Amino acid sequence: MVNLNKLFEQFQQVKAGVIGDMMLDTYLWGHVERISPEAPVPVVALERREHRIGGAGNVALNLASLGARVTTFSVIGADPDGEQLEGLLREEGIDTSYLITSRDRITTTKARVMGRNQQMLRLDSEMTVDLTAGAEDELLGELRRYLEMERPQVVIFEDYNKGVLTQRVIREAVALCRRHEVITAVDPKRKNFFSYEGVTIFKPNLKEVKEGLNLLLDEVQLPVLRKIHEQLMERLQHQISFITLSEKGVFFQNGEQAEQIPSHLRNIADVSGAGDTVIAVASLVYAVTRDVRLMAEIANIAGGLVCEEVGTAAIDRVRLMEECGRLLR
Repeated sequence: MVNLNKLFEQFQQVKAGVIGDMMLDTYLWGHVERISPEAPVPVVALERREHRIGGAGNVALNLASLGARVTTFSVIGADPDGEQLEGLLREEGIDTSYLITSRDRITTTKARVMGRNQQMLRLDSEMTVDLTAGAEDELLGELRRYLEMERPQVVIFEDYNKGVLTQRVIREAVALCRRHEVITAVDPKRKNFFSYEGVTIFKPNLKEVKEGLNLLLDEVQLPVLRKIHEQLMERLQHQISFITLSEKGVFFQNGEQAEQIPSHLRNIADVSGAGDTVIAVASLVYAVTRDVRLMAEIANIAGGLVCEEVGTAAIDRVRLMEECGRLLR
């Protein structure tokens, strides 16, 4: 039986970097009582406005919620949304000193209009072009400085296809981490799916795997998942495959050790940000224990817990401990 108190205390000793597409999530909460006379759309009477940390920042927030010492790496806009995002990160005790602001980009912002406790409309403000060579140099330089000065245990790559994680940034950042013997964990997207060669933990969801490998799957069973791991290994030469399977739980394989862990029954409210929580928790558990099965079990529990919340939400440390104590055997 794992000593959960000791494990969660050890999270506080972990230094973790998060590199990728940082975003600002804005929620406009209101109520709906009528349809507009101008068009067949609901009229939302706004009651409050809420700003949250999104994208790769939500991974950082989850890490910080579990007690890790977190540093962020990204390029955001020199704009009010960027200032708001940076302020929110600092309020959570997340190190933003390596963040780069650029007048050539805008901060990715997603505004969600919420009525009757559900999302009714989303407005996105973003740039998706790749970083310039100069911005790549600056970002890689900041990561190099961090690795040399702070000597972290893990760096997480959180890719939302917004242009920060270019092929060059991915390749050189992974090489830097390997040179410094730092664990690398990746939450990929389709555009650069096979660019993460040699990483420690590769964590796509099943939909991303099917798209990346061009697969048509009807049933998800362990023999099929093992074959998927082999196909990924041929392209990536990574160490651990960790695939989230939505309501079917998670799958992991490390060498010959492989298992599908079923999900736990939940009242699902919103799956937004669940992948962010899963990779944050998985990375921390693996950094402390090097136990892949325990990593998968705890991350699986954490992903289910945050799906009970509306909108992106960080994992609650106390609640996660309680659920792990109840569900882990």
